[in-house]
Parts: sequence; structure tokens; C-alpha cells
Amino acid sequence: MSLLLNVKEEDFVPGPVLLLGAPGVGKGTQAQILMDAWGIPQVSTGDIVRENIRLGTSAGRELQDVVARGILVPDELVNSMVADRTARPDCVRGFVLDGYPRTLGQAEWWDDLLASWGALRESAAHLPLIAVSIEVRYDELLRRITGRRTGPASKRIYNIYTNPPVSPGVCDVDGEPLVQRPDDTEEVFAERMKAFDELTTPVVEHYRGLGRFEVVDGEQPVDQVTENIVAALKRLRLGVK
Repeated sequence: MSLLLNVKEEDFVPGPVLLLGAPGVGKGTQAQILMDAWGIPQVSTGDIVRENIRLGTSAGRELQDVVARGILVPDELVNSMVADRTARPDCVRGFVLDGYPRTLGQAEWWDDLLASWGALRESAAHLPLIAVSIEVRYDELLRRITGRRTGPASKRIYNIYTNPPVSPGVCDVDGEPLVQRPDDTEEVFAERMKAFDELTTPVVEHYRGLGRFEVVDGEQPVDQVTENIVAALKRLRLGVK
């Protein structure tokens, strides 16, 4: 309770927030805590794509073809959809970005858009984006990912290193054999990390160069990671004009 009280300060307006982190750092958990505490939404490119396809918008029709062919969504289309989503009333105090900006081109486009809005900054959605990266050592991430096991029926998640079942290999709830997801192998994880580094390094350096980026240690307890993220966001927001 004390943590939430510390985080939920009515006079703090977070504005656009980007949480960065490799697979397994706990980014989703931290994003949810910030959303609940500050009453701001998560703006996910994946959700935006699915919504446009479901509604049959002109962008959705174009996206259907892109998704079917298994290629990356063009920056121009992603940029436009994110801009439209963040103009909604629920984003007036800010939002947590998920999956965007994914490239340097997207980051530069977003900054240019905000600059073009100029005096329209009565909405916190128009404030400069600030970014925090949750960092965890590679070996620790590998343990988190490759040690993950799931009960097929119960959906209970274990980790053979940090949260093992009572009896090795079987679910505590129903005794069913635990399974490992196909993408939770060391080989797949190595490829995901390589792709993550290649994509995010230019984005990180962009915001670091602008003085809008900080790093927090993701190997601490969840509450401590949250406190450090909040402190970093407040420092960044108060220092960005």
C-alpha cells in the first residue's frame, strides 16, 4: 500500500512514457503498475493493429495484407496509427508506449510531430517522450526464460530455477506434466536478444543524447524496481521542457 501511495501523486502528470527492456525483464508488470497508479492507458502497436483490422478501417485493410505476408508494418502507417490513438481523451495525462518507437526513424518522426504541435501542449500527450530501460544481466534473463514451465490445464507458471514445482516436472495443482513453450529455448532467446539489441540501441542512444533516458536495475524486487522507475520518470519529466 505504501508503494502505491508513493507512486499515485495527483499532481504528477507523467505524459508519454516509453519503457524499454529485453524479453523477461518484467516490463509488462511494471507498465501495469504505472497504468493503475496514474490512470493512464498502455498504447500498444499490436493492439492498434488488431483494432484496425477488426474495425475494417482503411489502415486495417492495408494491415491485413501486411500481416498475411509476414512483413514489418511500414513506419508511415505505424506512425499515423499511434498519433491517432494518442489523441484520444484517455491519453490526456499521458500513456505508456508498448512496441513504439521501435526504430530510430519512428523516434525522430515522433519528436518532429510533438515539435510541430508547438503551443498545443495543454494536453500532457503533447509533452516530450521520456524513456526508462529496465536492465537485467543476460545470464539472469536466460534463467528466467529457459526455466519457465507451464501447467497445460491449470495455466500455472513455474520456473525450475526460481519457483520450481514441489515435484519436479509436474504441476502442483493437478499433477499434469509441465510443458516448455517452443520459444523458451536458449537458441530462440539468443535470436530474440540479437534482434532486440539491433532495434533498440539506436532508439536508446537517441533519447540518451536528448537527456530523456535513464536505466534502472531490473534484478531487484518488483516494488523496488517500481520505485526506481517512478523516481527516474519524475527526474526526467521535471527536467524536460
